[in-house]
Amino acid sequence: MNTERKVKKRSSDVKGIAIVALFDFLAVTLASLIAVLAVRKPLYWDLGILWWYLANVGVSFVFLILFRLYYFMFDTVGLIDTLKLVGAAALIFGTGCSYSVFIMKGIWVQFVYAITLFFFVMAIRYSKRIYVMLKYSITRSNKGKVRAMIVGAGNAGAALIREIQATDKIEYNPVCVIDDDESKIGKRIGNIRIVGSTDEITKLAEKYAIDEILIAMPSAKKADIKRIYSICKTTRCKVKTLPGIYQLVSGEVSVGALREVQITDLLGREQIKVNLDEIMGYIEGQTVLVTGGGGSIGSELCRQIATHNPKQLIILDIYENNAYDIEQELKRKYPSLNLLALIASIRDKGKMEDVFTKYSPDIVFNAAAHKHVPLMETSPNEAVKNNVFGTLNVARCADKFGVKVFVQISTDKAVNPTNIMGATKRICEMIIQTIGRNSKNTKFVAVRFGNVLGSNGSVIPLFERQIAEGGPVTVTHKDIIRYFMTIPEAVSLVLQAGAYAQGGQIFVLDMGEPVKIYELAYNLIKLSGLEPNVDIEIKCTGLRPGEKLYEERLMDEEGMQTTPNGLINIANPIALDEKHLWGKLQELYAAAYDETDHMKNLVAELVTTYKPQN
Repeated sequence: MNTERKVKKRSSDVKGIAIVALFDFLAVTLASLIAVLAVRKPLYWDLGILWWYLANVGVSFVFLILFRLYYFMFDTVGLIDTLKLVGAAALIFGTGCSYSVFIMKGIWVQFVYAITLFFFVMAIRYSKRIYVMLKYSITRSNKGKVRAMIVGAGNAGAALIREIQATDKIEYNPVCVIDDDESKIGKRIGNIRIVGSTDEITKLAEKYAIDEILIAMPSAKKADIKRIYSICKTTRCKVKTLPGIYQLVSGEVSVGALREVQITDLLGREQIKVNLDEIMGYIEGQTVLVTGGGGSIGSELCRQIATHNPKQLIILDIYENNAYDIEQELKRKYPSLNLLALIASIRDKGKMEDVFTKYSPDIVFNAAAHKHVPLMETSPNEAVKNNVFGTLNVARCADKFGVKVFVQISTDKAVNPTNIMGATKRICEMIIQTIGRNSKNTKFVAVRFGNVLGSNGSVIPLFERQIAEGGPVTVTHKDIIRYFMTIPEAVSLVLQAGAYAQGGQIFVLDMGEPVKIYELAYNLIKLSGLEPNVDIEIKCTGLRPGEKLYEERLMDEEGMQTTPNGLINIANPIALDEKHLWGKLQELYAAAYDETDHMKNLVAELVTTYKPQN
């Protein structure tokens, strides 16, 4: 089937080249005739003209072929093709001078011929684009079209305008272009004028009655996109953007590539990129266990681990639907992957012992935890049972069975916690540091980071649901701020932290600048094409139990060490009284399973920076 398709394609290519060559032959003939009529006065015909014409045919086609001027596409012909044609015309003139002197008694005839041929051949190759432009100017109807402002007068913006103008079926009518390069203002892309800079977007959007703003700046920095969007949101226009520079490289700059501006575009920083191939050698050929492997972080860990040739990947989760989904996804993508999904709770000490006995994992990522702050405030005993003693079970098994690397997923809420979830995560860090300090075989580390965009329980899906339902969008406090990362960012840095593991460390990820949640809600409403507090109300409901206005990355006494990565830092370890820790853990265990009503106070005795809220 593929062979038949290739034959048909080759046949089509040959046919296309033959048609262009026929038009070129007509161009050579017409250019020769014009040159003779223009230069030979009084006009007379002789055999020399015929020989000169035949020489022109041969020389012209030789150089057109040598410059590969038959390997082009009518839709994308551009500057490079024009420069090739300039080179071909120059050589046609230079070569033609040698025989024109003898046959036609001069070189002016050859000069006129070369110039005329250049314009004819160029017109043939630009014919489709000329046709489209003329058709657009004469027949295009903009009635009912979305009046669009293009931000960016570079290659992407020009390509976008060309595509919009190439068909009457596209819903946009490009009205004006915006660019910060002052030398471009007042000029045109096609027939669309560059009218001003990004600082004038609000004024110009009103002046030109713009319905939608298209940001065609795929190579711009995130900080610039954020700045431009902050200006755009002062208008009532919808905003779309081209996703990234790869669209230019792959030739995908098109209306179809436009998408809504996303929250990740507005974090004001570049996405963190880690070359995992350089540091993932510790995964290859190893048996890797991911607890909570069906969750947001756990499943992304599994995806990235699967690409680095583990000996076996074990997904362990108590929620069967989550485990099933990631298992089926990985089976489809990596059919040769040695994959095992287990349904189990890390709270079950006997089951954990059984898993480690049977499968002997070399590397463990402990992502299993209760993470929802308000829910844990009303169920503190469950937070302790799962987060503290589930982690303790897995960590002790890792130490007992000689696991090489153990990575605990922690949170910035563990720093000076005001909620039971953060406090239990701080206890997990203390456990990891203590066991890690004494382990002979296992390198124990914890990785601390903030809110993850798109994770289960993330604020973004909640806002999107509230907007879809017509509002209100609920924010606990107008001044509340949080650090944000995307799931792939967080996981790639977790994996890299595993490569840096030395034992008992707490790694702190660089999450950029914190983001105001109120602004996040405001921007999301604007991205939906609605007006905040007009179409959709933003309602401040008050801080929830256990919630604080801002999160911290470090406790005052920890300090910070850097790593070669620059995006991962190490918190200086705090001296722990191990005997006190283990004694308090025994008390917590007994109290949790006795269903005490005083769990928060008991936790505060162990985590002295935890201040339970009444």
